[in-house]
Amino acid sequence: MNIALLTGGLSSEREVSLSSGRGILKALRALGHKVSVIDPIFGKELVDEELILKDKVTKEYPTLEKIRVLQKENSRKLLECAESELFNDIDLAFLGLHGKYGEDGKIQTLLELRGIKYTGSGIQSSCVAMDKDFSKIVFNRTGILTPDWISVTNINDINFDDCIKRFGSPLVIKPNDEGSTVGLSIVDNKDDFIKGVNLALSYSEKVLIEKYIKGRELTVSIIDENAYPVIEIVPKEGFYDYEHKYSKGMSNYVCPALIPDSVSTKAKEMALAANKAIGCRVYSRVDFLMTESNDLYCLEVNTLPGMTELSLVPMAAKASGMDFNSLIDKIIRSSLLKYE
Repeated sequence: MNIALLTGGLSSEREVSLSSGRGILKALRALGHKVSVIDPIFGKELVDEELILKDKVTKEYPTLEKIRVLQKENSRKLLECAESELFNDIDLAFLGLHGKYGEDGKIQTLLELRGIKYTGSGIQSSCVAMDKDFSKIVFNRTGILTPDWISVTNINDINFDDCIKRFGSPLVIKPNDEGSTVGLSIVDNKDDFIKGVNLALSYSEKVLIEKYIKGRELTVSIIDENAYPVIEIVPKEGFYDYEHKYSKGMSNYVCPALIPDSVSTKAKEMALAANKAIGCRVYSRVDFLMTESNDLYCLEVNTLPGMTELSLVPMAAKASGMDFNSLIDKIIRSSLLKYE
């Protein structure tokens, strides 16, 4: 087929997306497809793929200043890109984008208006999953355990002592619509609380203040409505932040996770339930925390999970006997079924 691979984009996860794009491109061509690489940051301009994919993932996510400039100067490029001749004669758009403008329903909306088929979940589920506040409301309404939380849009609307009284210490503070732990803080005093809220507000118009759950980090990949082996993520220190996610040697991964069979079964059931509640299609990844008493707390659903060499969906697929090329092929085939 003629496939447009969308990678890079305008979010704080741009470099991760480029890394995913490199792996996806190799697989698509190995599968025999004709592929054009498109980075929405360039709008309607045709740019050599070597220029697009040359960036490397760094230990620290892009600075806030870089993200603001990127989005302010180039957000209209997304529309120009979708309207352009770059998509003429394209059979399918493979979405290798992550984060805002790629995972939140915006590019999905533009592609649907253009009549272009694309991989992964649709507009509504993409939007809901990216909105952490909304998705946690959905979890609560459908009986899926998730850490207690509140959301705020202004630092003056929240009081540190009230939060400690309600949630205990420490507190988790995160932007409402960022991924890869961008802008996330874990705090236990008022000064850090204020800094954490302001940091999160600098990335998002809404901030979540969440009860801290001490536990092991687990994730379940869903591919074509089937749950794959549970993976445990073990950061070498601290928590599974951006640096630990995308730096070799900073985290260990256990697949399948060394947990009781009953807990593994429960995690898969909860992941499928969360996937269904959000309305995801084709593939996703659902993240959990498991306490000492084996309680599972659902954190979020990722509708366009990473496809880098350290990514978890390919790892889970491999544990089930599916290599990377076969995974990409399955995503394509399942995505096309949406349109039949």
